[in-house]
Amino acid sequence: MLYFLGIIIVGILLLLYMWQEARLDRVVTKTLTFSDFPKSFKKLTIFFISDIHRREVSEKIIDEVKGKADIVIIGGDLTEKGVPFERVKKNLQLIHTVGPTYFVWGNNDYEVDYHELDSLLLSMGIKILDNTALFFETGEGEKLALLGIDDIKQGRSRLDLALLDAGNEASFKILVSHNPEIKNELKRENKINLLLSGHTHGGQIRFWKFGLYPKGGVEYKNGMTIFISNGYGTSGIPLRFGAPPETHLITLQSSDS
Repeated sequence: MLYFLGIIIVGILLLLYMWQEARLDRVVTKTLTFSDFPKSFKKLTIFFISDIHRREVSEKIIDEVKGKADIVIIGGDLTEKGVPFERVKKNLQLIHTVGPTYFVWGNNDYEVDYHELDSLLLSMGIKILDNTALFFETGEGEKLALLGIDDIKQGRSRLDLALLDAGNEASFKILVSHNPEIKNELKRENKINLLLSGHTHGGQIRFWKFGLYPKGGVEYKNGMTIFISNGYGTSGIPLRFGAPPETHLITLQSSDS
C-alpha cells in the first residue's frame, strides 16, 4: 500500500514540476557568425519568438529584450483554437514594442479565423511574410534579404515564390519557416545563409535523449545554419520536461569582425 502511495506522490510531484517548467520565461542569447555576413551591417540582433499557442507573453521577457533587438520575428503558431483574440492582441502589442515585427504562419494559426488574424496583424503594422521576401539595405548599398514561407503542413508553402521574390540582389539571406522540415527542400544553390524555425517544441516532453523531436538548437546543412527553437508555449497538454520554453536574442555578425 505504501509502495503505491509513494508512486502516486512521485507522479503528482513530477506533474507539478512539468507544469512549472512549461511556464518558465527565458530569453536565450546566441551569437552566430558568418563569413559572408555584410560587413556594413556590423551586426543584426533578432528577437525570435515562436509557438506561443495559449500562453500570455510575459512583460518580464519584453523588458529584458527592449532596446537590444533590431527586429522581431514571430515564427508561427501565435495562437490556436480556443484562444481569445483579446489575448492574441495583447501578446502582439507587447511583442511589437520591441521593434519592427515580422510574422510567418504556423499550422495552429489556421485553427482560428485566419482572416481575422490576418486583419489584426495588418492593423498593427506587423508584416506578414507569406511566401515573400523583403530587404534591408545599408548606406553602402549592401542588402540583406528576409524571406518567409507559409505553413508546410497546410500545403501553403511556396519556397519557389519566396526565392523568386528575393532574387539575387542580397548577399545574405534569412529564411523563416515555422516548420523546420523545409531544410530538406533547400539546396546549396538557394544560397540561404540562415533558417529560423520552431514547431517541434524540442519534443516538449523528453526523457534524457528520447523525445518526439530533437531538442532545439543549431545545426548545419548544405552550407546553411539552421536555428530551431523549443518555442514558448505548449501543444496538446500544458506540460514540458527536458525541453524548457525559450525565446531568443540572436545576434548575426561577420566572422571577420
